[in-house]
Order: sequence, then structure tokens, then C-alpha cells
Amino acid sequence: MSGLLESHPFVAQRVPGDLRLVAVTDEGLGNTSWVLDLGGHAVVVDPERDPAPYEAIADRLGAEIAYTADTHLHADFITGSPELAASGAAALASEAGDLRWDHHGLGAGDGVVLGDWQLRALATPGHTPEHLAFLLEGPAGPRAVFTGGSLLVGAVARTDLTDPADTEGLTRALWRSIQSEILSLPDHVLVLPTHGAGSFCSAAGGAQRWSTVGDERRANPLFSAADEDSFVHQVLAGLGSYPPYFLRLREVNRLGPAVLGALPALRRLSAEEVGAHRQRGALIVDVRSFTSFSAGHVAGSLANTLRPQFGSWLGWIVPDLATPLLFVADDHTDRREVVRQCLNLGYENLIGELAGGIAAWSAAGGEVATNPVVDPGQVGRRAVLDIRLRKEFDGGHIPGAAHVELGDLSDSLADLPAGPLVVMCGHGERAATAASILEAAGRDDVAVLAGGPGDWVAATGEPLVVE
Repeated sequence: MSGLLESHPFVAQRVPGDLRLVAVTDEGLGNTSWVLDLGGHAVVVDPERDPAPYEAIADRLGAEIAYTADTHLHADFITGSPELAASGAAALASEAGDLRWDHHGLGAGDGVVLGDWQLRALATPGHTPEHLAFLLEGPAGPRAVFTGGSLLVGAVARTDLTDPADTEGLTRALWRSIQSEILSLPDHVLVLPTHGAGSFCSAAGGAQRWSTVGDERRANPLFSAADEDSFVHQVLAGLGSYPPYFLRLREVNRLGPAVLGALPALRRLSAEEVGAHRQRGALIVDVRSFTSFSAGHVAGSLANTLRPQFGSWLGWIVPDLATPLLFVADDHTDRREVVRQCLNLGYENLIGELAGGIAAWSAAGGEVATNPVVDPGQVGRRAVLDIRLRKEFDGGHIPGAAHVELGDLSDSLADLPAGPLVVMCGHGERAATAASILEAAGRDDVAVLAGGPGDWVAATGEPLVVE
């Protein structure tokens, strides 16, 4: 599969073995969709909203997409099943999900037959109440199980994404359903999850995207638990923060997202048009590098560098999916990727981009702001604000650094250290986002650290504090 998606921001890997099976991983969200070809009829499991990568793979395999299957109401992306269904695929989903768009509702034991193969639904509640796994069975018996957000590689998916009152009950349901429906399968059966490394849906886990039942039974640390109570304790103790859009997308997927057909292009707008939209409540998002943003940006705009994690951080910081969005880009920006990530997280009110970039804004008399970027050896006596996730901070931070997760920053402004202030993350992109939030809140004494804790150690020779 080398070169299969050279122009697309996904990694496609052919799974070794006799199945014509391709893992399609969005490394920004940490999610994997699956394309399975059974005699010219393809099944796509847990597709994201843009159908292009799955259609490209099916075309390369010489197959038509016959079915699309969702294991659950995804909390971290908009399902692509309606898009594929609009092109002729039959959509399969849990009958317990109360979906309001055209699909075939499945319960435990229901399935579809494709030649000598059967794809059968297994009830696996836990990650979500309506969760299904899909078991692939052939003439020789079970061959693979698409576990979605239940059993992951070296982990399980988190159980706290619906209602806090349901978390313990769902965790217990997850233990029971994995034990009865998945770990009861033969050792050789492939385990093919949706969530993995980089996904906030995952309670833990590594970078491998597939495994086997036998490997998980032997090596998954959560199954060293002596019993259900121990498992519940381990899972709940490992849950960290997650983006608030997780609480919005389940309902979007239940009601059914709009079918787009193709990704729209961003309209090019003059500085005057951008200013007018801003006056009416649009948010300007600057997707350039953090160094370009720091050198000059539309005053009060939000810095969010286009990278694989762009969508996740947009979803974390901008709570209203209906927010009108304007973009500042440069010659290096992949506009299609900006649109794809926005739509994948449910942001559809994309007004356009500033034609001519920041130079056009300045030429039209718009206010341009800057903020300093400092090297790790130049922190000096400035107060340091570390805005990484708690687990990152605990793993090693600069002595004396204050800590607020980026997602909580807007609610913690009153508790921040006095300036001058240096904001840091792991590289600089999240720190620039934090600096832009602080600027919009009225602070003018904020610098961005170029680099992370390891760079600070290399520059100063001082050790980090580990919690």
C-alpha cells in the first residue's frame, strides 16, 4: 500500500495475512478506519467524514464499497457513513443508537453475508451504551473482530463520555462484554480497533493499530486485573481530560450530519470583508506556524497551527460548532486539510480566508499584533506557564512552573502568574494558542517558548521536576 494516499493526510497500511484488509489511520485523531475487500465488495468500518481515502483504497483494490459499518456513535469525529451511503453503500449501525438517518439497525447476532463470509454484530457496551463489535467469520470460522471503541491494542477505550453517573456502570459493562464476546474468541482472531495512540477516546495504549485476541489476553495490562472490581479501579484511575466536543458529536452523529458530497473550497475574502464578518461575530483562526503568528498577526485572532492535531485543539477551544470561522493562511497552507479537519469535527460555518494574508490585513490598516518567541536558554526570571496535559506535566516540567491545561485556560485567567510570562508546551504550537487566548483577554506581557522541557534541559543543564 506504499504511496496509496500520497496526497492525503492519512496513513494506509495493508494488514499482513490472507485478508485484503487496509488500516486507514488519521494520526491527528488517533483513529483507524478499516477497508475490507471480500471478493470485490468492500466494507468500510468506522469511516471519518471525508470519503476520499476509502474510495481511493477501494478503487485500488478493484472493489465497490457495498457496506459501511459504525461500531458506535463516535464522540471524536463526524461519521462518514452517510457520505458513503449517498454513493450507494448500505449503512450498518447499532439499533440501540436511535439513529435518525437511513441505515440498517443491527442487534446482537445480526449481520450480513458477503460470499463465503459473514459480518456479525456483537453487543459490546462499555465505551458507549449502544456499542457493537463486528465479527468476521469465514468457512474456517472467526477470522477478525472490529472492536471499535471497546478492546484496543494494549488498552480499552474510556467509559466516561456519556454521563458521569453512567461511568462506573459502563466500565463494568465493558469488562463483561470484552470477556464474554471478544476474549472468548480463538487466539488467532485479529483485533481491529478504531481508537489507538493519539486518541482521547483511549484510556491508554501504544502505537500498534491491530493485534490478536491471544496477544491481548496475554499482554494487555488491564487484563492482569484479578477481577471486575480491580479492572474498574484501573480504568477509572487512568482517565484524563478530554475535549469538550466529545459531548456534542454523539448527538450530531445520532441525528445525521449533512451529506456534503465533496469538501468545499475556502472563499478568498478581502481585508474589509474579513473585518465586517468579524464585527458580526466571526472568529479569526490563524493556521500558520507559531513563529509566523508571533511575528505578526491579526490582533485578537486565535493561533492554531495546521498540523494533524489542528482539529482536536479547535474543538477543545471553540465550544460552539456554529461559530463562523475565518482563516489566515500562507503559501504553505493546505487549504483542503483545514476544511477537512474542521468538517470532521462538525464545524461547517467556514466563511473563508483572508486573501493576501497578514500583509493584506496590514495594508488595509488592520491592527497587527506581535508576541516574542524566546529560546529555552532565555527564560531567565520570567514566570513560566506550562499548558500541556496533566500527564505530560507530571512526566517532567521546569521547576517552579505553573500549570493549567490549555483547554482550561480561558476559565483560569484570574489564577495565572503575573508577568512577564513565558508560555510553554512541547514544541511551541500549543503555547502560541495559549498566548493568543491571553492576548485576547488583555494581557500584553506574554512570550512563547520555542521548544519544550527537553530543550530547556539541553540549554540549561538543569533537571526537570517529575511528579
